[in-house]
Amino acid sequence: MIAALLMLHLGAAILAPFLVRAIGARTFYVLAIAPAVTAAWAATRIPSGIGSAAASGSGASGAGDGVSHTETIRWVSSLGMDLSFRIDTLAWVMTLIVSAIGALILIYCAHYFDDRDRNLGLLSGSLVGFAGAMLGLVTTDDLLVLYIFWEITTVLSYLLVGYLTTSAASTRAAKQALIVTTFGGLAMLIGIVFVGHDAGTYRISEIIAHPRAGTLVTWGIVLLLVGAITKSALVPFHFWLPGAMAAPTPVSAYLHAAAMVKAGVYLVARFAPGYADLLAWQVIVLVLGSATMLLGAFRATRQTDLKLILAYGTVSQLGFLTLLLGYGSTGATLAGLTLVVAHSLFKAALFLTTGAIDHAAGTRDIRRLTGVRRRAPLLALAGTLAAMSMAGLPVLLGFVGKEAAVAALVYPVDGWWSLQGMAAIAAIIGSVMTMVYSLRYVWGAFTDGAQGPAPQVRDEDEDQWHAPSWLLVGIPLFLALGGLVMGVTSTRLEAVLERHTETVTHVADGYEVHLGLWHGFGLPLYVSVGVWVLGVLWFSVQARRAVEVPIPISPIDAGRTYHHVTRGLERVSLETTGFMQRGSLPVLLGIILAVVIVLPGVHLIAGGMELNWPDEILWAQSPAQVSVALITIIAAILATRSRRRLRAVFLVGVTGYGTAILFLMHGSPDLALTQTLVETVALVVMVLVLRRMSGRFPDDPSRMTRKVRALIGAAVGIVFGAIAMLAAASRVHEPAGINLPERSVEYGAGYNIVNVILVDVRAWDTMGELSVVLACATGVASLVFLRDEALDRVRSALRTARDSRATLRTRTGATSSAQDPTPWLTMGAEVEDSRRSTILEIVARLTFHTLMLWSIYLLLAGHNLPGGGFAAGIVGGLALCLRYLAGRAYELRAALPVMPAALLGTGLFIAAGSAIIPMLFGSAALRTWDTYLQIPLLGEIHLVSSLFFDLGVYLVVIGLMLDILRSLGSGLDHQIAQEKANEQSSAQEGANR
Repeated sequence: MIAALLMLHLGAAILAPFLVRAIGARTFYVLAIAPAVTAAWAATRIPSGIGSAAASGSGASGAGDGVSHTETIRWVSSLGMDLSFRIDTLAWVMTLIVSAIGALILIYCAHYFDDRDRNLGLLSGSLVGFAGAMLGLVTTDDLLVLYIFWEITTVLSYLLVGYLTTSAASTRAAKQALIVTTFGGLAMLIGIVFVGHDAGTYRISEIIAHPRAGTLVTWGIVLLLVGAITKSALVPFHFWLPGAMAAPTPVSAYLHAAAMVKAGVYLVARFAPGYADLLAWQVIVLVLGSATMLLGAFRATRQTDLKLILAYGTVSQLGFLTLLLGYGSTGATLAGLTLVVAHSLFKAALFLTTGAIDHAAGTRDIRRLTGVRRRAPLLALAGTLAAMSMAGLPVLLGFVGKEAAVAALVYPVDGWWSLQGMAAIAAIIGSVMTMVYSLRYVWGAFTDGAQGPAPQVRDEDEDQWHAPSWLLVGIPLFLALGGLVMGVTSTRLEAVLERHTETVTHVADGYEVHLGLWHGFGLPLYVSVGVWVLGVLWFSVQARRAVEVPIPISPIDAGRTYHHVTRGLERVSLETTGFMQRGSLPVLLGIILAVVIVLPGVHLIAGGMELNWPDEILWAQSPAQVSVALITIIAAILATRSRRRLRAVFLVGVTGYGTAILFLMHGSPDLALTQTLVETVALVVMVLVLRRMSGRFPDDPSRMTRKVRALIGAAVGIVFGAIAMLAAASRVHEPAGINLPERSVEYGAGYNIVNVILVDVRAWDTMGELSVVLACATGVASLVFLRDEALDRVRSALRTARDSRATLRTRTGATSSAQDPTPWLTMGAEVEDSRRSTILEIVARLTFHTLMLWSIYLLLAGHNLPGGGFAAGIVGGLALCLRYLAGRAYELRAALPVMPAALLGTGLFIAAGSAIIPMLFGSAALRTWDTYLQIPLLGEIHLVSSLFFDLGVYLVVIGLMLDILRSLGSGLDHQIAQEKANEQSSAQEGANR
């Protein structure tokens, strides 16, 4: 069922942009169905055994209690990675939080955002996709799958925080959040590998049920905690969360109150039953949790923006939650889970209240807000109730959780001079400051008290109030009242949570902790009263002064440190690049080749005769091979001595064709065909580029320079020749290709081993190469079309291609007999007479269709005979090249009037689709299916599904060739023509003078 719910979220995220175009902001109502259905389903899956006595035993023995739902779908068997989901008490609570509050926030968004908002489709899809990712994160029982969902939330949060793409602050905050959380995620991945490798499984329930000890496990848990503290914005990574407040307020309400930042807290709670007794765990969780609570709370007391008050308050609360859930005792875990629920309710309510205020008043600055309580009394009620819960005032759920936390912490079993004692003191001081910034929020938002003796608000600001809709008020009020109701019924919540809390027994409770509104007189009550009194006094002293401008607490600021570090890295990379790449291609190549020579060369020399050198070497099998090799070597030597570019290009081409012939002589027709075609394309491309260069090489190297270059070239050849011989002689296993003739038929249903390897065995490599080809095509075009007007010119030419052909047909029908009796090309008449070649036009006319048919034949036959999508695409590209050489850009557009990007994108889409479609039917990615079809006239046709993958390769290669011809061909033609026109214009002006 969880897999179905995840697919529901995915489907909603994909459809969101299309729905936004159709119905605008009302799309959020539709998207809210996915998390609402999840919440309704979770409400029916109350973990089993609730209210019963917990099983006795060690701290981790009960980790499996309360499980109400499990499901497993086989996925990557080679890694032991399954889509395994498990609903226990902790997962159930988190599922309800992320889905129920997610549904309410999506409904809230329908009234918060306007249909005209830019990127609303991206925002809506990312938000519902984020809800699905969080659902997968809190329910998965596999560490590797958890990491996948973890990183999905990172990417989606980047998109959501950077929603305002035109805002530099929004973009900067999104990048900062992405870098910090990605760093933590990578550290966490290493920890996952350590823990899973040591345990022999990545199943979370098994790892926690049987925790292991050792250095590897300790380091693994520490790295897991690094991921948790970066995600939950603990010191020293706390600075990214206030910056992320650049996101729209509903997004902040979900990501930074109920969902994303809770991921780190959830991870701590999940692993506490097994590892909370580790010293490293205790130091990290208690020290950083305490420091974060104090720092965030103090910063919150000094802010003037309502959203920043809540942001720093969130930082403080996350530190407090991490401290409690990682404390290691039953009572602290009960208090922590209670506060997780309370925090989600009151902080979401406060963020949504702030959003409604900002939406109505146009500001969040407490120095400018006036009359909010008078104009929106229900909104003021919602904000006040939520702030009271945040401050821990009776009778709300925040009070219940705070009381339980105080009771769990103020009786440290190791005394006050211990980590537990330090944590208790930090929690008490932090609670006092929580009271202060809660009062500051209510005071600044609803009392007009922040205006001071000289209000900064003008009279005309009174007319800028836009009354919020009933949903913008009703949803935060509903959440605030939810905290009130759950506070009154908190004893029932304890019965729900105890199945998890009783599994955490590493630290003994000095005081029996229960949930409720009244536990009699005692130290916890006295501490709470003292917190309230000190908070009111602190606030009263601060409120008498004018509102302060926030200033750093100390010269050491984490945000500034982050910026210094990133700028330093950028500077180091810039200096390193400048040192290694001096702008000289020969120097750069020389450095690369020198490294290639030195590193393996030293090993070859040091190894000497101890290496496994071959006993004998077969230099040649026939005189023909020797002849071709000699011609190739002579051509290579002459190419290095050539002073003219064109001569060097053709000599290098001879070496390529010679290599292709050697491939053919060694029984590799596929390699020979591909090498020949690629060499032909390379020749065409280089000749096109040579039009913009001088005929001779500009440098005239000295004799010493030529000797050094020759020495480097010879050394590279010797080193690689030695490595090839050494590799062939060092084989200890049978060659992988021995069984390929039989396996290619069984596995890939093809007799062409090379093609089966490319589209079946190593298809993922080919997929990556397609992406590289697309990137190269983009780079080639960017080298020529540096200006937008040049690209616009290409698009305009494509739009008029069909019109031009129609005009030509009309003109040809009327007058071609007099003007052009033999129109060999469709657009031949458009080319200047001085640049036309009758021979080329005739050759193009006679061979183009044959070449295209040959390319299609190679595509269809490549699975069993020499060919394939790559070779077929090059043949098709060469056919287009012939049309271009004969008729320039006019003929090229007539032959294929589409943008290269369309072919490149379509090809990559088809190749990726052929990889994904088998997965929809429960098979592995890129699974090969084949069938035989009886087609009239053609007979029996063997159809293989990998043909579609080859078709994607075919389109990508043709798109690359078209892009090269458009940029290095017609693009340079236009530049040359423009330069000649400018020269003629200058000459004419000179003559006129």
